[in-house]
Amino acid sequence: MKTFKKIHWVIGSVAALSLFGCTKLDQKLNSALTLNETANALGANGTALLLQTAYVDLGVPYTDMGAIFALEEVPTDECLVPTRGGDWDDNGKWRALHQHSWSVDGVDVIVNQFNTLNKTNFDATNVLAFKPTASQTAEARFIRAIALYQLFDLFGQFPFRNPGDNLLNAPAVYRGDSAINFIISELTAILPTLSASNPIYQANPDAVRFLLMRCYLNKGAFLNRAAPTFADADMQQVITLGNAIMSNPKYKLNTNYFDNFSVDNGSKSTEGIFAYQNFSGVTINNSGIHNRWWPTLHYNQGLPGAIGGWNGFSTVADFYNMFGVTSTPTQTPADTALDKRLGGRFYPGATDISGLRPGILVGQQYDKAGGLLKDRKGNNLSYTPNIAADLKETGGNLEITGLRAAKYVPDYTNNLSNYGDNKAGNWLMMFRYADVLLMVAEAKMRAASPDNAGALTLVNQIRSARGAAPLTASMTLVNTSNVYAPNTLLAERGRELYWEAVRRTDLIRFGMFTKAWAYKPASDPKYMLFPIPSSALAVNPNLKQNGNY
Repeated sequence: MKTFKKIHWVIGSVAALSLFGCTKLDQKLNSALTLNETANALGANGTALLLQTAYVDLGVPYTDMGAIFALEEVPTDECLVPTRGGDWDDNGKWRALHQHSWSVDGVDVIVNQFNTLNKTNFDATNVLAFKPTASQTAEARFIRAIALYQLFDLFGQFPFRNPGDNLLNAPAVYRGDSAINFIISELTAILPTLSASNPIYQANPDAVRFLLMRCYLNKGAFLNRAAPTFADADMQQVITLGNAIMSNPKYKLNTNYFDNFSVDNGSKSTEGIFAYQNFSGVTINNSGIHNRWWPTLHYNQGLPGAIGGWNGFSTVADFYNMFGVTSTPTQTPADTALDKRLGGRFYPGATDISGLRPGILVGQQYDKAGGLLKDRKGNNLSYTPNIAADLKETGGNLEITGLRAAKYVPDYTNNLSNYGDNKAGNWLMMFRYADVLLMVAEAKMRAASPDNAGALTLVNQIRSARGAAPLTASMTLVNTSNVYAPNTLLAERGRELYWEAVRRTDLIRFGMFTKAWAYKPASDPKYMLFPIPSSALAVNPNLKQNGNY
């Protein structure tokens, strides 16, 4: 097991250089180190630590449900966070996100994630200034490309500096064609450099191909979010890149869907393409993956005498029913025959310890012996789909409203000590093989000469692995009058990738983001981009505020 410490660098300062005790620095009073002198002083080990810092930057913002997840999922049809009495109000930010009513600087997570992604952008670029090897260069550019892609997706622009640029000058800003083409050019340039033997927690060729697929698939939507277009050349790129990944025999769909999200998913998942690595019981650089179950599970949904969660993040019955469920949502201590992605099945290492059956949690919840779990008032802990129209819960239903999604299987190892406090061992799956099949299927349907049959074959390959009935030839891309229409590719992406921080991007690409859905009216097109924080506009005149904010 390899562990490392996150180091915050003050580049060019004596303090930073003093970290390397074996380095001899001959400096005169009041002298200044040049960039080359600093690079020579840091040496190969210092550059590796800088690169490791950039990798660590990906952990918390992509793991924590209050970070990038909040921007990519809470404003969509599959996630919301009701206020529960005095809990989960947070100045109304969760309601503002779901109902598309946020303002400039009015929701802290928007400001925080703009800053966080730009830190990753800076830290990855910083590596390039310190004599990295060819492999280190490619890895740093890949990490930077992830940050730039996410900034462009969320904010429609990103600031950029080249290594060695004068820090007193405002960074240039990329937007529109120049932004997406720059990201594509960066990824294309590094693809031949990375080793195919790199593990999934390290930049690797298939991870680059995957991100390129996302760039080409979303290119037309990024350039015109109100009326996305899809050039055939871009769709062919998606198909070609996807075929290259699909030809790699190491990837296959897991027969147990939740093996992709379990405490040992680093070894169990055969779908991982790029992931953030955590170690069970190890806090150093642990991304806090427990933040994928704590925000949604009820306080009592852990082991006896131990807190289970924070009772907040939820989903809605309409999304649950998109799986083809038409009866009243229920869950029992016995396995269901429903789509495996819904859950309701025994999962070793979880159900036998706490009673939890990973997936979307509906109705009565049970302990490991099949006994009825209770809420804090002694009522049956039975999740209901009924949520207050204004997302403000009061009275006796505070703890049970909203169906819950427990996609990452809690780490119950070491007598529950790894359940929280940044000790859980689940790896965060950032890029997954099933999404490759879905992106290729979509590109086939959007191509100038659509291959709907080929797309349907790929979709049904996934559904077969998930124990779901095959879709028919009547599958369409989207039903523009109903975001929850089940026989569409958009619905299949929701069923497969729910709560994996891609839904907002999907809804924009499919032309559905401003439509009305559960607990949200039709919204202004300006909400397809988040506002640039005022603090960022104040220090960089090259940034421009989005839309009508």
